[in-house]
Amino acid sequence: MRVATWNINGLRARQEFMALWLKERQPDVVGLQELKTPTELFPHEFFRELGYHALVHGQKSWNGVAILTREPAELVTAGLPGEEDFGARLITARVAGDLEFTTVYCPNGKSVSHDDFPKKLNWYDSLTRHYRSGQATRRILCGDFNIVPTPVDSWRGEDGDGEVFHTVDERQRFDTLMDLDLVDLYRERYPEQAAFSWWDYRGGSFYRNQGLRIDFVL
Repeated sequence: MRVATWNINGLRARQEFMALWLKERQPDVVGLQELKTPTELFPHEFFRELGYHALVHGQKSWNGVAILTREPAELVTAGLPGEEDFGARLITARVAGDLEFTTVYCPNGKSVSHDDFPKKLNWYDSLTRHYRSGQATRRILCGDFNIVPTPVDSWRGEDGDGEVFHTVDERQRFDTLMDLDLVDLYRERYPEQAAFSWWDYRGGSFYRNQGLRIDFVL
């Protein structure tokens, strides 16, 4: 089974990119984040023509998550219990029999001095409690986590320590989540390689490889 995760950052603007990517990569299950599309306007027919079913927890203009599958999947959860004020950021489906697949779009936090930062930490606490309560024995958790787990996951290395995404509090939350018998599949295969999943669109960051690794399959 091939699984994938992608923060699409506005589905409507990137549908054609998505079509090209799905045809080339042929994933069986995909977690999508930041749809910026309400559930009722999700383009199901577009994806059906590409061979995919979709389960959607959308939101107008902001957030929104979805799961694409080759075969029909069963919705388990839409939304993180207790964190409804942060919007549509979690969806779980049962796929391929007994595999529980969850994709998340974790809050950004904006900055360590912003009111959203402690709310981000609380959101992570809720995610850990929710995931701990799950009963499935085969589980995948993927998505945009908006945390840099270690300095090697940031182009700034240790110079970024203390800034949002790089703080001790955020990393402790991520470690606590990982303690639920989760494995970072990329880091398992490439234990020391610096590779990134996000680059700022300003200042030529992509071409300078000034990025962050904040998207994971666990």
